[in-house]
Amino acid sequence: MNTLLNKKKEPIDKLASAAARGHSLGGEALRRMLRSPVAITGGVITILFVLLAIFAPLLAPKDPLARSLQDKVNMGRGIIPGAMPGYPLGVDDFGRDFLSRLIVGAQQTLLVGVLATLIGVVIGMILGGLAGAFGGWVDTLIMRIVDVMLAFPSLLLAISIAALFAKPSQWTVILAVSMIGVPIFARLLRGSMLAQRTSDHVLAATSLGVKRGAIVLRHMLPNSLGPVIVQATLTLATSIIEAAALSFLGLGDPDPSRAEWGLMLGKAARQFLDIRPELAYYPAIAIIVVALGFTLLGESLREALDPKNRR
Repeated sequence: MNTLLNKKKEPIDKLASAAARGHSLGGEALRRMLRSPVAITGGVITILFVLLAIFAPLLAPKDPLARSLQDKVNMGRGIIPGAMPGYPLGVDDFGRDFLSRLIVGAQQTLLVGVLATLIGVVIGMILGGLAGAFGGWVDTLIMRIVDVMLAFPSLLLAISIAALFAKPSQWTVILAVSMIGVPIFARLLRGSMLAQRTSDHVLAATSLGVKRGAIVLRHMLPNSLGPVIVQATLTLATSIIEAAALSFLGLGDPDPSRAEWGLMLGKAARQFLDIRPELAYYPAIAIIVVALGFTLLGESLREALDPKNRR
């Protein structure tokens, strides 16, 4: 009998010791991610990409703007030099070192992805926060706008917004891609805040006479940001892919001197696929690997923060 009681007591003792150690939700999620090979793979890819983007000017072996081998390029005959000593990936149609441009392009690609995601998060949080905080006709109006945006396929919505600008540029791509995430973040935050409305701490604060603004900013909003953070990680991957798609369709930045993976892929896929397909393969592989890294990291973060997966 005592042995049976001791066996039942062991799980309770483990829970008590874990509670005594004060493991937070973030700490538990980090521990689960560090034990996940998928999370580690995504984290390594993401960290390497960010470091490459930060130190790109130092890592590039040559000046990405220098037209060193332009005299060897003959577009009339379809000649673009490939790999050679000093130029491991060859050159582009202007005779510029393609490896250097690929490395520097990581910086512009990260800039496009991060800014597009940030703009989408900010606008989406404003709309979702207003809908979740006030409810009523405010909620109805905002959600109908969100439903209209969600009715369009993401790429078609980005194309429609980019086509509104008379002159395409890097900023038009960022704004067009950012609008894709707005309805997603708005619905996520609104749903989380509606769930927080009936939570014990919000009801307690309301019964104590705390003002609505303080309840929203101090209680509801901070506890509703988890799904938004996870979705932002996943949206970074889609932002990079959507920006590449716009460049492929000719709605991206027309500046030929700018090194950005989506622009490099779009130009090479349209003009040089028959001459030198490698010019399209290299940025395409880079985009796929980076998007995979952000996706793996985001999915692992989602699973780590899910209460159902806690043990």
